[in-house]
Amino acid sequence: MATLYPNLILEALKNVKYPGNGKNIVELGMVEDDIRIDGNKVSFSLIFEKPTDPFIKSVVRAAEAALPVYADAEIDVKDRIAVKYRQEAKPKEPEKLLPNVKNIIGISSGKGGVGKSTVSANLAVALAAKGYKVGLLDADIFGPSMPRMFGVEGEQLYMVNQEGRDWIEPVEKYGVKMLSIGFVVDPAAAVLWRGGMASNALRQLISDAWWGDLDYFLIDMPPGTSDIHLTLVQTLAINGVVVVTTPQEVAVADARKGIAMFQGEKINVPILGLIENMAWFTPASHPDEKYYIFGRDGGERLAKEAGVPLLARIPLVADICESVDSGAPSSLGLIGDSMSGTRNPEAEAFSELADKVVEACERRNRELPETEIVRTH
Repeated sequence: MATLYPNLILEALKNVKYPGNGKNIVELGMVEDDIRIDGNKVSFSLIFEKPTDPFIKSVVRAAEAALPVYADAEIDVKDRIAVKYRQEAKPKEPEKLLPNVKNIIGISSGKGGVGKSTVSANLAVALAAKGYKVGLLDADIFGPSMPRMFGVEGEQLYMVNQEGRDWIEPVEKYGVKMLSIGFVVDPAAAVLWRGGMASNALRQLISDAWWGDLDYFLIDMPPGTSDIHLTLVQTLAINGVVVVTTPQEVAVADARKGIAMFQGEKINVPILGLIENMAWFTPASHPDEKYYIFGRDGGERLAKEAGVPLLARIPLVADICESVDSGAPSSLGLIGDSMSGTRNPEAEAFSELADKVVEACERRNRELPETEIVRTH
């Protein structure tokens, strides 16, 4: 057996043509500079442009056949040729969830008790009343309240067959398609789930439900900051978030943390605006009077500080609480009665909020790139 050396291997490989253009693989720079010779055993790498090259196997076989013929008959190169790529294969992008939903909006709050779910329910109904196709997901796994607010507690969920498979069919009321974990758990019992179980249940409500075509998909998020929030931004490309607070400084401080979470580098979900709920108390019998029982302008100050729009200031009216408790959100009320001259300040506030949210979402879509799912490493 003759003495083997790298140049002898390269000369032999010049007889191997790349089928794509007829040039030899050495000339094309396809032979990596990693030739190893151990007695009669020879190993090296061939470089292809990309993993989808149709000639990979044929070129490797041709190289294995060429060395014994043009270099030395005793060369052992079988299964010793590695394959590398100049362009690594990109991982296949997962199918986009809710492809027929135009806008996905999260409704968030820094703490509980600020009326976030009440705002979510009324905003959904107000948008539907304006002719938009609306979906509402109750993502507050540990404190679901939407079934009661929509008067559908105890509603049975059914399956619907679409596109060749069975899906969960959302409950529809007041023109809003809605799902909640409250439909599948005992409403009188605490939900004792670890974070992973809660996240999986939430993903199922999103991915296994037939939401259809929607203009707005609202997500009533849990209060605070948690792994549920992370699950949502990793599962859905959320267009933006609306943050709810009261004027009280304690609530404002927690809302500030919530804004910081979404504006953080790892999450980076746009804040569409801030809602100051319970901005003042208005007696039902005196709709023009205002009493600032939770402080004044806290939400407005936070909006200016964070550089986000103040979308609405919702009054504290007894009717709002009574309406959601009875399963009929205030947004169902008439915004005005030209015949009697009566006013419905809470319905007016939510109607104006719906307009502001639409404007904020359209502005965000014009000025910012399309939202992507958050990927953390």
